[in-house]
Amino acid sequence: MLFGALAFAAAGCGGGGGGGGGGGGGGNAQALPASSCSDIYYEGSGSPQYIIASDLPLQGSGRTQTVQMTAAIKYILKQNDFKAGKYSIGYQSCDDATAQAGKWDSAKCSANANSYANDKSVIGVIGTFNSGCAEIEIPVLNRAPDGPVGMVSPANTYVGLTHAGPGTAAGEPDKYYPSGTRNYIRLVAADDFQGAADAQLAKQLGASKVYILNDKEAYGQGVAGDFKNVLPGVGLSSAGFTAWDPKASSYESLANKIKQSGADAVFLGGLICENGGKLIKDLRSVLGTSVTLIAPDGFTPISADVEGAGTAAEGMYVSVAGLPNEQLGSTGKAFIKGFGGTQPGGQVDPYSVYAAQSAQVLLDAISRSDGTRASVAKELFSTKVSNGILGNFSINANGDTDANPVTIYQIKGGKQATFKVITPPTNLVKAA
Repeated sequence: MLFGALAFAAAGCGGGGGGGGGGGGGGNAQALPASSCSDIYYEGSGSPQYIIASDLPLQGSGRTQTVQMTAAIKYILKQNDFKAGKYSIGYQSCDDATAQAGKWDSAKCSANANSYANDKSVIGVIGTFNSGCAEIEIPVLNRAPDGPVGMVSPANTYVGLTHAGPGTAAGEPDKYYPSGTRNYIRLVAADDFQGAADAQLAKQLGASKVYILNDKEAYGQGVAGDFKNVLPGVGLSSAGFTAWDPKASSYESLANKIKQSGADAVFLGGLICENGGKLIKDLRSVLGTSVTLIAPDGFTPISADVEGAGTAAEGMYVSVAGLPNEQLGSTGKAFIKGFGGTQPGGQVDPYSVYAAQSAQVLLDAISRSDGTRASVAKELFSTKVSNGILGNFSINANGDTDANPVTIYQIKGGKQATFKVITPPTNLVKAA
């Protein structure tokens, strides 16, 4: 989540039980509750034996992105004839957002996770989109009956979900895996890579002092901390580190504080849906265009009609983990062409590419499994992909991918333009 006015891939915005039946038998998978999930999507013969669910925020400013991600998952299922080896697979799209919040909601994440755990038809989950939601869902699915239930995220980037580091909290990541067995993998580079890449970018753009902001959420605080930790390694200093209030009506006083600090760049660690459009406008109003604005993938999509950023976003840089669509290999380009032909204007959001690859990885794990939840979760960690949609990659024991490029986009004329791809060196990643 490629672009209307400008929609990057986002790492940001955007009840009922169902126990028993369906799992492991000859069909008749039990549907997840309609309060959060769509009807079962299935076009195979008979009834599906299992369900895979996607867990994404389908309400709020990022809805266009996440809805396209669900379409990409359906596309892959259809290409596989709704089969994973000998198993027939149906799909339900589930929403972890609320209209009131306009983004993911912690209570909704908890309810969804419990629904997946209690419905034994659910053999795996694609999600989540937001790292804060993942913190809630992973432990629930980790201790699910007959589990753990495997999860594949196309978008979570908070480091502590899979491995420890300078910017992670005490007890991470082990506290997310109460059973002692890992069940979660992600196909996107973690924020230690993104923070390191953004610090390299700031240096390459000629910055000397960077003021660092965060939105107080797990993702925003994490990526902001990662960025800050890397600055000394690239010869830069921090002019300040503070949070912005998503409910504020004005950020002019914050912008003046940044101006007085002498910062020549600002890093916006967080989500655009946390009043990010207004933040950008007020920063530009006070700081002008001579101060560089850099943001991670939480600041997507950005356009004149999303979060009110308008022309104030012109010239800013936004990093997104992964390669840009135009640099994908043959399988990725075939997906862009085929799936793009089903989308308005033929535009494919980068995270739709990740959603599609996540679906294929999960189907492949199911096909290698013995049909149990625990077996599928185990098989996710033997993932090794050659010439896949995302190219060549494998998953390590932590659940992380070994393919970690970060693409830097710049906003020009209200549209995204690929600026460069950075794969940061190991020493900077470890410092994050």
